[in-house]
Amino acid sequence: MSRPLEGKLAIVTGSSRGIGAAIAENLASKGANIALNYTSAPSTEIAKELAAKLTSAHNIKVVPIQADIGTPEGPANLVREVKSAFSSGDAFQIDIIINNAGIAQNALLPDVTIPQFEATYRVNVLGPLLLIQAAQPYLPKDRSGRIVNISSVSSSTGFVTQSVYGGTKAALEAMTRTWSRELAQNATVNAVNPGPVEGPMYASNAEVFLEGIEGWIKHTPLMKAQEGDVKDESLPEGTRAARTEEIAGVVGMLCGKEAAWITGQVVCANGGMVMLH
Repeated sequence: MSRPLEGKLAIVTGSSRGIGAAIAENLASKGANIALNYTSAPSTEIAKELAAKLTSAHNIKVVPIQADIGTPEGPANLVREVKSAFSSGDAFQIDIIINNAGIAQNALLPDVTIPQFEATYRVNVLGPLLLIQAAQPYLPKDRSGRIVNISSVSSSTGFVTQSVYGGTKAALEAMTRTWSRELAQNATVNAVNPGPVEGPMYASNAEVFLEGIEGWIKHTPLMKAQEGDVKDESLPEGTRAARTEEIAGVVGMLCGKEAAWITGQVVCANGGMVMLH
């Protein structure tokens, strides 16, 4: 039986670990070939191990590619390397792009620095824009392409310490809507906005942030822990964070043929922390 994404080519940025790795796993299980992007040399072995695992488990082609999305030349370099690795003669098409790479350098307003601001906007906003620019000539011409941008509930919740990070995610959502119009003949373009997700990125937040988000967490329907759930030490008692595969499942859904009539949307994959209409 043919898998739903059989033979498709997907670029997943920031995919050596965390949500990105889970997304790569989800798309691979559906038959997609994966360009596994990571930023820095310390992640090389992790990316290679993941590539080998996915190749073996799903009988697909997976190529780890180092490219810093936060540099002016990084996105174009990534597309060039992907083309070199996956093109067959004149035939080359990028079917799926997941803009997952992101950083957060949270600080209260008096402590925000220009270097923090510039670094965060380069990775979270400029990087996705430059990647789509570089990939646009290789997108499908029949609307079968899929672009999914990983945003955050922070785009709309006003959490303390997130003047910069929240702003970058709001910008990414704005670009999602614009691209859904400009790229309508090529691909659907949507965003997904997780809340707290298991892993070091959330746990590393400052105490003032964790205190501020506590009420939100307690009122989030699906963050109430059930019997057998693993306790997240950085979350209030009786609650749990999203698992990376739960976010990946929503992304995988948006990449399928069945999601062809969804575009320009922010899909809430946050357990009900934020409900948009």
